[in-house]
Amino acid sequence: MELRQLRSFLVLVEECHFGRAAARLHVAQPALSQQIKQLERELGLPLFHRSTRRVEPTEAGLQLTDYARALVTEEERARVHLRELATGHAGRVRVGFIGTATYDVLPQVARTVRAELPAVTMDLRGELLTPELVEGLLCGSYDLAVLRGSVADSRLHVTRLRSEPLVAVVPSHHPLAGRPSLPLRALAGEPFVIHPSQARSSMYERVLSACARAGFHPDRLTEVGETATLVVFVAAGHGVALVPRSVRSLSLDGVTYVPLEEPETVDLLLARRAHRNSPAAEQVASVIERCAGTG
Repeated sequence: MELRQLRSFLVLVEECHFGRAAARLHVAQPALSQQIKQLERELGLPLFHRSTRRVEPTEAGLQLTDYARALVTEEERARVHLRELATGHAGRVRVGFIGTATYDVLPQVARTVRAELPAVTMDLRGELLTPELVEGLLCGSYDLAVLRGSVADSRLHVTRLRSEPLVAVVPSHHPLAGRPSLPLRALAGEPFVIHPSQARSSMYERVLSACARAGFHPDRLTEVGETATLVVFVAAGHGVALVPRSVRSLSLDGVTYVPLEEPETVDLLLARRAHRNSPAAEQVASVIERCAGTG
């Protein structure tokens, strides 16, 4: 049986008339009659009772109707799904986010993809570090990665999403918490809570470089892996921190975000493999660029 035959069969079942069925199918009536006869020969039994005015399905024809409708429906569903895959409106996309982008970019992307690409399944992971995101892209664990720092690998394509200033995070009871802004030098002598050095965090190097330009090096460092934990540690009085301005979306009691007077900035990047990206990954990449490309 061919799907073309089954479609013709179903139209004839609905019309119960060769002429009307042929008109709906845009074929000549003899051609339709030949299709049905060929189908009957293949199955080995008649599918219709024929008269000069009307045709009606036999018991076998009625039985075939359910199967034919299911097959035609599945074929149409497959066509629609494959068209969606081809255009990027269906598929599975795995995206990793650096810790400092987890609390503002990730929720925006999730909401927008759900609204605009409902047939795309998203696997989202946050609170990751740049080195593991790069490794995940190269080994295929991630399709896209929102990260910071330098990525020099010809196998990856990197897009700059935005540049955002660093802000100081201080305990709410700290004397500097009430200031509208402060020079970075004002944090000299304070203990710092910072992203980890052993995992080669891009923020670790960025924070120490900014402090060095301000003329000091933090004497006491508490290293934590997650941005949320970093802010919690500041709230608990373990020190101060420097974070990108977008981290302010992580609102916690006990901390105050204070802008810096110096223009210390850090870039947010979108990385993907240079080749063999799925259409769905490209669609989600466009969403990320729109959601994260401001600030």
